[in-house]
Amino acid sequence: MSQSKPSLDSATIRILDLLQQNAERSISELAEATGLSASPCWRRVNDLKESGVIKGTVALVDALSLGLAVNVFVQVSLKQQDRQSLDIFNAAIRTKPEIVECYLMTGEADYMLRVVVEDLAKFQALVVDFLTLIPGVANIRSSFALSQIKYTTALPTEHLKGKGA
Repeated sequence: MSQSKPSLDSATIRILDLLQQNAERSISELAEATGLSASPCWRRVNDLKESGVIKGTVALVDALSLGLAVNVFVQVSLKQQDRQSLDIFNAAIRTKPEIVECYLMTGEADYMLRVVVEDLAKFQALVVDFLTLIPGVANIRSSFALSQIKYTTALPTEHLKGKGA
């Protein structure tokens, strides 16, 4: 991966916005939407990938269509926040696919997890048979999402406009 950051001019920012909406867009579609020809458009997309601005391309799957109806936000506090305790917790969390997000936090809890499971029994099993058994865990608090108001994977780019070309 290249260390240099690509130039984020208005056309490149537009490419990013379009790809965040639909990563299956062809180079010709991107070129037409940005006013570039196909070759420079392809070069910009490639530069974004090589520099790590675009980290990968994935399919967004509907959780309910897979029977994953329970979305839970879990706050976890550790007994102590030393490097070893953090490393043990981090390694354990990475082993569970139902934990789809995990953040080290400031504030009352040390970690915020987002868990997606089929039902309450699966969530209970995750808490009782997994989270409580991780060495160093002191407290677990859960909040169940009732409905999803907004969900996006697209990052904002407005702050970049005017900084490039």
